[in-house]
Parts: sequence; C-alpha cells; structure tokens
Amino acid sequence: MRARDKGVAHDRWDGAGPGAPGSTEPTRCAPDWLALREPADAAARAPELLTPLRRWLTGRPAPLVVRDIGSGTGSMGRWLAPRLGVPQHWVLHDRDPALLVRASVRGATFETRCGELAGLDLTGTSLLTASALLDLLTPSDVDIIADACAAAGCAALLTLSVAGRVELTPADPLDADLAAAFNAHQQRGALLGPDAVAVATWAFERRGATVHRAPSPWRLGPDQRELTEQWLRGWVAAARLQEPWLDTEAYTRRRLAACAAGELEVVVHHTDLLAIGAR
Repeated sequence: MRARDKGVAHDRWDGAGPGAPGSTEPTRCAPDWLALREPADAAARAPELLTPLRRWLTGRPAPLVVRDIGSGTGSMGRWLAPRLGVPQHWVLHDRDPALLVRASVRGATFETRCGELAGLDLTGTSLLTASALLDLLTPSDVDIIADACAAAGCAALLTLSVAGRVELTPADPLDADLAAAFNAHQQRGALLGPDAVAVATWAFERRGATVHRAPSPWRLGPDQRELTEQWLRGWVAAARLQEPWLDTEAYTRRRLAACAAGELEVVVHHTDLLAIGAR
C-alpha cells in the first residue's frame, strides 16, 4: 500500500526502488529489485528494537495481528515473524496486486489486501509495520498512521527510513553534490525524505507514544556488487534529475569500474523507529 503514486521510480533508490534504475515512469516496485535488496534489508534492521517490542506485546491475545503497509512481497514479515516468538497473523497491504500474489511470510499465517493508505483501520491490530516506506510519505500521511495506531492502541515498527547520509569509499569529489541533490529530490513537493523519522517521532509522541530509534545502515561491499551497482545507478539518476547540471557520466563510469573490481564500499544510512503506547 502506498499513500499515493509517488511518481518516478527512483523514489526508493536509497533503498526500496520501485522500478528500473533511473526510470521516470510512475511504476510500482520491481519484484527483482525487492528480492535483490532483501538480504541487505534483513542485515540492516535494528534488532535492539525488538526487546522493547516483545516486552510490550507480552500478554496480548494470540495470534497477534500484524499489519504491514507497503508490504511488497512480504520481506518485513519474513524477517520479523520468526523473531517475535509468538503466534501471529499477518495482513499484507500494498497497492500493487502483482507483488501481493508473490507474497509469503515464514512462521505465521497471512492474508493480502490491495489498497491505499486513506481510511487505514487498525481495529484489532497489535502491531503496524512498514519497511522503506516512511520517507516516501507526507506529513499528513504520517498523521493518518499515527492517528490509526493511537485509536487502535497498537505499536508501530517502521524500518529503513533514509537518514540523508551516504558514505562511499574511496571518496570522490562529486559525492557531496550528488548526495545533496538526491536528498533534495526525495523532498520534492511535500515528501518527507530524510526528515521522515523526526516528523514521525513528533507525530507519535504528540499522541502519547514512547518512541525508540536505532540506526539501520546498509553496508555494501564486494559481496554485494550487483546490489551496489543497481543502487548506484538509481542514486545518480535521481540526483541528475534534481540537478541536471551535474556531470555524472564520468563519475558513474569510475564508480561502476570500482564496483566491478570489488573496490567500492557504500554505507547508506537509515533509521528504524518503534512507537509504543501505554498498555
């Protein structure tokens, strides 16, 4: 489920990547990209947030109902369900039925629902989850989520939101200009981009929730060359759309050559957020 069609495909190249790198079509997430990034997502998510989450969930009726918004094929459920250690039923929400037909969750029952964010009803839900979605939303979208969580008395675990920082090793003189252009592109219109976690923290705290945050960086090296290449192409394409004056051709050639040689390392910084209310 998406709040609305967020536009060009490189919206999620921090990360989630709806379509082909650099595409300007309003496509949905490409299944191949989601599969490629799933191991990096699993390695990046912050396990320290699970301790307060499990504590808060203790004693709730089983099976726990977990709703995953913007679920894609269910990678969040495949990561989280085995780690909660209690019976669960997952409801996977996405706006793209082609992704939902590929969905699966390990260690839990699940169902799929196709739709948008408007009218989100979490009645009977213990936990709301999302992965690589929060930074694509607007402030009003975040208010919808926070209101729904408060009304239902459920927790929210929102992972892999971009933090606005990327580190590439070895460094290049164009890195800073590209990073600034990419961040500006993520915040075009009313989109939150790197401000998403701060805005969501304020929204949940205003409604009485306790918010925990933890870093969840992607760490890409020689063992993730295909993912690094795809991420790099999309990152550069988004920056170039924001700032067409950037001369990215030689930069891209240099970076792809280093990637192919196993010499490029990238850290893409994200933040995970857990919001829990009073019992």
